[in-house]
Amino acid sequence: MSLFKANLGLKLFAWRYIPLIGFCSPKIVTMNNSTLEVTMPHSWRTKNHLGSVYFGALAIGADLAGAFLVFSKAKARGINANFAFKDVQGQFLKRPEATVHFISNDGDIIDQMLDESLATGERINKPVNVVVTCPSLHGTEPMATFSLTLSVKAKPKR
Repeated sequence: MSLFKANLGLKLFAWRYIPLIGFCSPKIVTMNNSTLEVTMPHSWRTKNHLGSVYFGALAIGADLAGAFLVFSKAKARGINANFAFKDVQGQFLKRPEATVHFISNDGDIIDQMLDESLATGERINKPVNVVVTCPSLHGTEPMATFSLTLSVKAKPKR
């Protein structure tokens, strides 16, 4: 899936089903088989009273980085995949005061979850990790880290 199609799909999904995601204006900048990177602007929509990115906006970005590959991988395989997060743990390490990047390198884990769910017919739960950076100010230094337990149930399309 091209980045253009992925971002169009993200916008359509967000504004139709979860407008709060669309309100934060996330953008997919890297998407391949193993990695998803989403950016979110540092703007009045995402900032808190201290001028850094609000933790709610950080949670939205972590949600997208941790789960959007499920959409694209399921579509590519021609399967239906229902998913949700069962829990989330976040560590806020430094105040992000510019555009933030959310990076997950857990595409292989998502592939394993889809394979296992298709084979067993069961819902599969595994953690996926997201690192939040603020490259314009701090390079690759983590601003926050998230571990989200992704719960996936996959089945063939009828």
